[in-house]
Amino acid sequence: MIAIIRKGTEEEKIISVSDMLAESGFTVNRFKNDGTDILSVEGETDMLACFDIVEKVIDVRERCRLSSRADHPDSTVIDIGGVKIGDGSFAFIAGPCSVESEEQIITIARAVKNAGAVMLRGGAFKPRTSPYSFQGIGEQGLKLLSAAKKETGLPTVSEITDISLIEYYEDVDMLQVGARNMQNFELLRELGKTDKYILLKRGFSATVDELLMSAEYIMAGGNSKVILCERGIRTFENSARNTFDVSSIAVLKNRTHLPVIADPSHAAGLASFVRPLTFAACAAGADGAMIEVHNDPVHALCDGIQAITPEEFESAVRVSANIRKAVSEG
Repeated sequence: MIAIIRKGTEEEKIISVSDMLAESGFTVNRFKNDGTDILSVEGETDMLACFDIVEKVIDVRERCRLSSRADHPDSTVIDIGGVKIGDGSFAFIAGPCSVESEEQIITIARAVKNAGAVMLRGGAFKPRTSPYSFQGIGEQGLKLLSAAKKETGLPTVSEITDISLIEYYEDVDMLQVGARNMQNFELLRELGKTDKYILLKRGFSATVDELLMSAEYIMAGGNSKVILCERGIRTFENSARNTFDVSSIAVLKNRTHLPVIADPSHAAGLASFVRPLTFAACAAGADGAMIEVHNDPVHALCDGIQAITPEEFESAVRVSANIRKAVSEG
């Protein structure tokens, strides 16, 4: 951190502040630039802004040390049972918003695998805006997700809402941190202690910096198996459920080595918008997309309005392959 000292400050005061910082355990270096005294302080501290001799504090730290591409220039490839995300391909994770029954989840799992999905998604514990909405079928949903995994061989991803539920997720390959929990720091810390793959979604009103700092919480705990997900943010625009921030994909790919995928279903909120947003994410350089697919959207117990059919999903996979090919050749 850099402290710009006010011009005309007495030498004794500068020495006093330097000594105080040193006594607090910080390494302090002093130099001049065009006659202005500057203190360079190694470490994180809010003390600098408290001294009246300091005119301005400049934070030059790389706050996201573990997720930053600055110290890790090569892109990280996440390998989940042979499924690779971040290797240059466009990976599809697909399945229903919520697991409803064994017949439903296995039917959808077979369909999305045949269409090109490499992972199966399905919610069991569902945090909903309204307490009166369908909340998922809990532990039974995870058991049915495991049955679909056994039937198709697809690795699975499901949202975890509380670390106390972790014992139920033993057979789930990737744990999803939803938008509402992106800054649930206690949950992030605990997930950092696990050996599970983590899919971290961007919060409704979170900045890119805040998303990266949330990833840092997980990685600082020792778990580097993190995938980031852009799922749309809340803006003044209300023509869709959320505003799909496609620019964040390009920004994240520039700033972090972690894989970045998109969730066009939650960004769109309407099935008719899902395919075009998927194509936009693919063209922007995303490493994949997580899409809600249901064999009977009209009767879905959760978010049927934004679920596409297996046939529509197959079309999205096919067109995305052409887009990725065109972008890579360009």
